[in-house]
Amino acid sequence: MTSPNLSEIVSTTLRNRSGEFADNVTKKNALLAKLDEKGAIVRHSGGRTIVKELDYAENGTFKYYSGYESLDVSSQEVLSAAEYNWRQAAVAVTISGLEKRQNGGSSGVIDLLSSRINNAMRTMGNKVSEGIYSDGTGTSGKQIDGLKSLVADDPTSGVVGGIDAATYSFWRNYASSAATSAGNITARMNLAYNTITRGADQPDIIPADSTMFGFYEASLQDKMRFSDTKMADAGFLSYRFKGADVVLDDAVGISTTHNRMYFLNTDYITFDVHEDAYMTPLDGIRPVNQDAEVFPIILQGNMTCSNREQQAVLTA
Repeated sequence: MTSPNLSEIVSTTLRNRSGEFADNVTKKNALLAKLDEKGAIVRHSGGRTIVKELDYAENGTFKYYSGYESLDVSSQEVLSAAEYNWRQAAVAVTISGLEKRQNGGSSGVIDLLSSRINNAMRTMGNKVSEGIYSDGTGTSGKQIDGLKSLVADDPTSGVVGGIDAATYSFWRNYASSAATSAGNITARMNLAYNTITRGADQPDIIPADSTMFGFYEASLQDKMRFSDTKMADAGFLSYRFKGADVVLDDAVGISTTHNRMYFLNTDYITFDVHEDAYMTPLDGIRPVNQDAEVFPIILQGNMTCSNREQQAVLTA
């Protein structure tokens, strides 16, 4: 006989594994792993949108003075904000009434659902990873605003975070497209890295698809290789380039054109999530017209950037 508390047992099982869902999504993606390491997966308790303050201009009141000379105390508008919409995603674990009755109790049903829960975890990880590198137009614009939007191939156009890059030059990333090989990739990388570096404010991760990573790796064949132990421990193949980890993540090519390498300063990139909807399982739902139960796991969040000038993309 099926336990009358089966729905609560399954819901509790999913809640106990919600941390695994979050970890699985983070570990699927080198960029998310980096953001998690830096505490840049930001949890919010609410808000109509995700608002990111920008520091895009110097304060014009600075001056050298002498004695009783007047100081400049005029009002300065040096801060503005980018505004990003919430994105939502869900994956569901289901079981039919027939399957519940055939598996004779809570332990049998949990065993049956175990593989489905693992499959849901893998699916959520894969789809979020795709979204991280997308342009945000998937599923009629409901997809995460990924790097192809935040760090655009054409940085002189497009509205990102409510700010029009065609109007505001401070809101433009560096982008370069050229034929690439092992012979010239280091020069291209040097130019991109140096262009977006501001003193100690430097890129710290360079995700690349297999083609661009392969060019860089080939350029190192006759040189000493430097790898990052933290990225290696997290399961990602990486090398060091100046102050950044060059990381193989072929999801870079998913939902975009291939032959792509990003230079990211993650001090200005965050993955923002709602604290009540970060791989959070909902209670079981019984459809009114089906002999079945559905257990959704939901995500509410988005990728955001507060400084596009210090991000870059190379394409080939």
